[in-house]
Amino acid sequence: MLWFEPKWIKKQEDEEFEAGLIAFALEMASSSKSLPYASRRLPLVTGLEWVEEKERDPKAFYAMFRMRRSVFYPLHDLLVENYGLQSTCNISSKEALALFLWTLGTTQTTDNVADRFAHSRSVTNKKFHEVLECVDCMAGDYIRPMDPSFSEPHPILRKTRFWPHFKNAIGAIDGTHIKVVVPKELEPQHRNRKGYTTENVMAVCDFDMRFTFVVPGWPGSVHDTRVWSDAIVRYEHYPQPPTDKYYLVDSGYPNRVGYLAPYKGQRYHVPDFQQHPPMGRYETFNHRHSSLRKFIERSFGVLKMKWRILQGIPRYKPETQKMIITACMCLHNYIRDSKLRDEHFDKFDNDAYVQPPQPFTGANALPPDDDGTMAATREAIAVSLVP
Repeated sequence: MLWFEPKWIKKQEDEEFEAGLIAFALEMASSSKSLPYASRRLPLVTGLEWVEEKERDPKAFYAMFRMRRSVFYPLHDLLVENYGLQSTCNISSKEALALFLWTLGTTQTTDNVADRFAHSRSVTNKKFHEVLECVDCMAGDYIRPMDPSFSEPHPILRKTRFWPHFKNAIGAIDGTHIKVVVPKELEPQHRNRKGYTTENVMAVCDFDMRFTFVVPGWPGSVHDTRVWSDAIVRYEHYPQPPTDKYYLVDSGYPNRVGYLAPYKGQRYHVPDFQQHPPMGRYETFNHRHSSLRKFIERSFGVLKMKWRILQGIPRYKPETQKMIITACMCLHNYIRDSKLRDEHFDKFDNDAYVQPPQPFTGANALPPDDDGTMAATREAIAVSLVP
């Protein structure tokens, strides 16, 4: 932040010049001579001092930076050691990470962030993007299955209500819409069925509420199955289901090998059964299927609760918007992998239910198809669920 600007100096905004002006301003402010220019008030607390103040209060630290200190410190060291996060002449790596997390976790503008951390707008922007690139690199190592071979059934599947019926399930697939601000010319293709501009983000999630694959960037008008059908052939790192294993999907997706969908025309979502229990094998299957698939709905719920920037990403470049979404999912996984208690995860671990949007069929939707194999698998499971 510039406290005054001498007329004989050409205005610049790079970091080295800013540091020089700050030193000059402090020297002049301590002088007994009155300044011929109208000076601005020096910040009472620098950005780093503010971060260190929050470090002394665990609750305030979590509220500001969306994670516990015991998660923040190892994350900082990991980014420094493995992904290129560095300190510079006027902002430390710790302050830069805090600035980045505060931006993702709140709905602040760049001007708000610059004012809070007492840096120029350009330095704030530059540091945000530097940390974003580091976390984007980190995402390649953290958004993936813990066990790519899916050799062991997840412990949740061994519960009586799921075992052995769903023993071959390996996770769930769904899409979620993230509000984004886009240029006027891109608004029509990004406008979803609710009328606002979004990106349709496809994700694969395991039963630990970890994202194992993500595809951001598709316009909000595009159907979930269009994103999915492209992803399974485009990306080599897509976690293909092994033989006899399958992902749980909603009725908007095809019921075919590797992807198990519910019965259509029957009650499905968990709240649908609150007043009346499931009746018959079709509803019983749908109820258990929904109870398992809720892990991806919960994951989206935690993601958007913790990283509030996802409630409406500002007008960054499209590539930057995609990186922000990926970074939030990477941090989500890092926090989950820490195994430490987390307030946001706790709210959803305690059986909170998130009502997902209903699947829809638009002009660009692929027609769902059933094949004999998965239809037979579904029927076998349904029969086994009803004595």
